[in-house]
Amino acid sequence: MLWSSMIPDDVSEVPLATLRHNISAYFFFPSLLQHVVEKGKSHERAQIISKLAGQVVTMSQNKFASNVIEKCFQHGDIAERDLLIREIVEQTDGNDTLLAMMKDQYANYVVQKILETCNDEQRELLVSRVKGHLQALRKYTYGKHTASRVEQLCGEGDAECDS
Repeated sequence: MLWSSMIPDDVSEVPLATLRHNISAYFFFPSLLQHVVEKGKSHERAQIISKLAGQVVTMSQNKFASNVIEKCFQHGDIAERDLLIREIVEQTDGNDTLLAMMKDQYANYVVQKILETCNDEQRELLVSRVKGHLQALRKYTYGKHTASRVEQLCGEGDAECDS
């Protein structure tokens, strides 16, 4: 049995569906996904990540689901990370999803994990999107964390932070 077969096409419906049947499933399901992403076979991880694609931002803003997304970045290969990063850096209808994530109480940790686990090319892309928002981020409780991490990376010479 493939673990990914347990994931519906629209993962955002999982909390409501599981909550109706069993409150503990709401808390257990993200743990199960984390375990499979971390310890499962590469094809199982790939299937899970492909099903999560398109919902990364929403999941990153959830206390439990954000941990799943962090595991995807920790254990995903370069192509899988790239798929997820592309979703995050896209701007839709004038909304900057990366900026929204950096200001969110849970998603800011996902952004920090991405900066920690991505390759140099991916990091440069993210930093180029973040550096224009550093001043504004410092004004937000959760944005401060990401701004600090980006500045730390710039201090280490891993990224160019001059605006």
